[in-house]
Amino acid sequence: MNNTFLDMRDKYSEFIYDSYNVNEDSHCYKLQYKFVIPKLCEFNPTIEIEKDYLKNNNINKEFLNLLVFHLGLVELISYYKSVCSKKIIIKCGYLDEEQKNWWKKLYYNGLGEFFYTNNIRINLDELCEIEVMGEKTDTKILYKGEGNLIPIGGGKDSCVSLELLKELNNTAIIINPKEVTLNVAKIAGYENNTIKIYRKIDENLIELNNKGYLNGHTPFSALVAFLTYLCAYLSNKKYIVLSNEASANEPTVPGTNINHQYSKTYEFENDFNNYTKKYFNIDIKYFSLLRPLMEIEIAKLFSKYNKYHSIFKSCNVGSKKTPWEWCSNCPKCLFVYIILSPFIKKEELINIFGVDMFENKELLEIFKELLGVSETKPFECIGTYEEVKLAISLTIKKHEGELPYLLNWYQNNMSIYDDEKLLTYYNEENNLDDEFIKIIKEALYNE
Repeated sequence: MNNTFLDMRDKYSEFIYDSYNVNEDSHCYKLQYKFVIPKLCEFNPTIEIEKDYLKNNNINKEFLNLLVFHLGLVELISYYKSVCSKKIIIKCGYLDEEQKNWWKKLYYNGLGEFFYTNNIRINLDELCEIEVMGEKTDTKILYKGEGNLIPIGGGKDSCVSLELLKELNNTAIIINPKEVTLNVAKIAGYENNTIKIYRKIDENLIELNNKGYLNGHTPFSALVAFLTYLCAYLSNKKYIVLSNEASANEPTVPGTNINHQYSKTYEFENDFNNYTKKYFNIDIKYFSLLRPLMEIEIAKLFSKYNKYHSIFKSCNVGSKKTPWEWCSNCPKCLFVYIILSPFIKKEELINIFGVDMFENKELLEIFKELLGVSETKPFECIGTYEEVKLAISLTIKKHEGELPYLLNWYQNNMSIYDDEKLLTYYNEENNLDDEFIKIIKEALYNE
């Protein structure tokens, strides 16, 4: 058990969600939060939402505040995790018992990777007590949304969603825009129809991280859920269309509920919709268009959209550099290289990634992790073992000449995986309405 975790909880036993503020001018909404760890420090993170493409002219201020308050309940996770206090005190809003349990579940499962990598063993009931000091309010509004809000992350999945829905009434949304995401929006036709959001982490958190306070993965997609819901309201949209695939449901640590992608799972998607329907009760639905599909099916669709091939990025290591690049040396890069390899010519893959990753002997251990030969999958947003085996097997079948190092290792140590049913798999566990089901099935079966 991590002794730092136990010491931190004892020393900093309370975490306070003190307040939030919404400031509005002609250009943007600026949200500011105040979180306090008594005897340690205060945090004041900010989120700015540009107004250029917000089309709701009938904003209810009380309802807006309710959504901003809830966004803070997710934002606080990044700061709470530095000490994992035994009690979270909420001074600026109200939660009933069912809501408290909902948030505890999100905190616990969303921090699953954080607990695992920090050698923290704790159960859901032990994690924290949530105490609320705000008064209950009852805000009901009339709302009728239209069209889709589509988050752009820069990777292949959101590119596929943009293409499949290009004939519909859409607005794109980007959190902390980068050259890659802005270029994807431009190529997809959203240069003048993209909501831009700027989220700023408080410097005190970075300082704590540098001093050895607890640090690790948080459920960023849960923040995306509440932030896009707020923006869907501000832009009068009916649907928030994510690009999470069926593969996201598979645990990162086999035999457990620990999942790097917990807040991208179907379980979270359902929990979120149930929560918003009960406590916000307006006509906004949050769902993933690609939930019926596996990563390998999405890769096959993406391979046809050549206009994105030279610009898309999803390497987390490379995202910390300017410009964003493929590092070509991490699990995410190797997975994307593998999953695209049956559908994109070798020469183009090398042009995208800069190297033939199958020739890199240093990637063998990561390769084994992707295949399920190791204890855990890499803690990245990647597909299932079966998809990786199928992609490699298909690549070996089409390969001419001597096999590169990793493919040769696979041929000598693993069985060829030939269950091509994965290429036409349709996951019935999804939240797609009929119009979206038709779009996905046409893309899948009527190429």
